[in-house]
Amino acid sequence: MLETKSGYKSGFISIIGRPNVGKSTFLNRVIGQKIAIMSDKPQTTRNKVQGVLTTNDSQMIFIDTPGIHKPKHKLGDFMLKVAKNTLREVDIIMFMVNAEQKLGKGDEFILDMLAGNATPVFLVINKIDQIHPDELIGIIESYKERYEFAEIVPISALQGNNVENLLATLSKYLPEGPQYYPADQVTDHPERFIISELIREKVLHLTREEIPHSIAVIIDKIRRDEENEGKIHVAATIIVERDSQKGIVIGKRGALLKEVGIRARKDIEMLLGSKVYLELWVKVQKDWRNKSTHLRDFGFRDDEY
Repeated sequence: MLETKSGYKSGFISIIGRPNVGKSTFLNRVIGQKIAIMSDKPQTTRNKVQGVLTTNDSQMIFIDTPGIHKPKHKLGDFMLKVAKNTLREVDIIMFMVNAEQKLGKGDEFILDMLAGNATPVFLVINKIDQIHPDELIGIIESYKERYEFAEIVPISALQGNNVENLLATLSKYLPEGPQYYPADQVTDHPERFIISELIREKVLHLTREEIPHSIAVIIDKIRRDEENEGKIHVAATIIVERDSQKGIVIGKRGALLKEVGIRARKDIEMLLGSKVYLELWVKVQKDWRNKSTHLRDFGFRDDEY
């Protein structure tokens, strides 16, 4: 049984919002290392990613959810279900919005979803470094008219502006509780998951619009190779839906796949603290996003949420 120290606070905080508002950027800044992938393409996060921030007097477990959007396939249904279900299991909800975007239908959909929820909701207005300070008052007023937020905190996750103040305010709302995770643990996801996400991130950065949501990454092997200077051998398969997409991911004479490997290897070496030999393959699984068996095989398990 977990022991609770007197005065120690802990709890779970869900980060929700439309795609591309900066949820993963915020999580990576708070945790201090990359555990959630970042991309300017929407719907980057697919599974909920838990990041753990431990201080002397509190432990915050952040859940970075998929961007809430209208589903277009079974994978989209899964992502929306993940985001919705986290609302029932947390102590605080952080509703993050982009200061550059006006309150739109996507935000209205989320606010309707939050209606009647007894959990404290923080409105976190991100990307304030991209607007004039005078614009902030109008943004705050437009949201206050729609919902009674426990707190409204403007930040820049990229620059770090006001992030410490947000963390201090979140801490005030947390209940007294145990330290759920060891102080040096920053995520509950296994290394295999993070490595697959780091590879997927590089494909997102380097490919065109038709590719991003059609890919999954499967880790086939992680093994230390004592015969090769003790390097860790990582073998991974990038899954796409069509033959044409396979050609794009591989690139002319394998150039794009090679670049994916170079970029991903650097991040994986930082994660594992060791030299890495990364081997990448590309495989076609037609229309995998609409097939339940493939979704389960690739780690999107409905029964976990």
